[in-house]
Amino acid sequence: MDTIGFVGAGNMAEALINGLTKAEIYAPADILISDIKAERLKLLAEKYGVSIAQNNAELAAKVDILVLSVKPQNMNEALESIKDAFKQDTLVISIAAGIKTANVAALLGDAAIVRVMSNTPALIGEGASALFANEKAKPALDKARRIFSAVGRAVVVEDEGLIDAVTAVSGSGPAYYFLLMEEMINAAEQLGLAGDVAKELVLQTAKGASLLAVDADKRGETPAELRRKVTSPGGTTEAALKVFSDSRFGPTVAAAIERARDRSRELSG
Repeated sequence: MDTIGFVGAGNMAEALINGLTKAEIYAPADILISDIKAERLKLLAEKYGVSIAQNNAELAAKVDILVLSVKPQNMNEALESIKDAFKQDTLVISIAAGIKTANVAALLGDAAIVRVMSNTPALIGEGASALFANEKAKPALDKARRIFSAVGRAVVVEDEGLIDAVTAVSGSGPAYYFLLMEEMINAAEQLGLAGDVAKELVLQTAKGASLLAVDADKRGETPAELRRKVTSPGGTTEAALKVFSDSRFGPTVAAAIERARDRSRELSG
């Protein structure tokens, strides 16, 4: 079996370790981690049974798949620390937002690199991840996709430029839903509901609507069709949706996502 290593042992690395070991895609003995925080390494080693590398270079020299799970601002330092130990047949997976495959290749050379944009629901095994592979990594793309399927759904994009759109839609997307939930809770309280009651109703409604949409999708039923089904002519839902429509809800969502896409482009240079 391949060995896999994580340079950076933060939340996303832990989510992947948890998913990979639960799905038995990797045994703990085949997972190596490194990080500047010794206490974090100790915690993950005790929790999952994975091995700790003394430093990034040692990890890079030992593993077949190398996951760069550091913060974007720390990426150059991480790459510098492994470039002399890095093996050219290693598959590199970068989950750092805004870091292009060319940026990684500039320091590691002609490497097989997969760039991934995931999101925070991966922490509970419900992530949405999009993968782009450079030419050398394409033969190993299924292997990379399997890794991220352990923490949710994983799709492939053929154009690296589309990662910016993915960032805007699913990378930042959880915050859009959280904002809607936040405002619904506030509105419910203004209508007289107790805070705990408002929160419970909104969170369960959000959960139920999401699960219903996923289930309906299996039958080819779209969110638009579900919306129409619960919108009776002259009823309460129609009245509420008219306010959204009059406030240009659709164009506002589109503009927000476009701005997030543009910002992602700015940040990735």
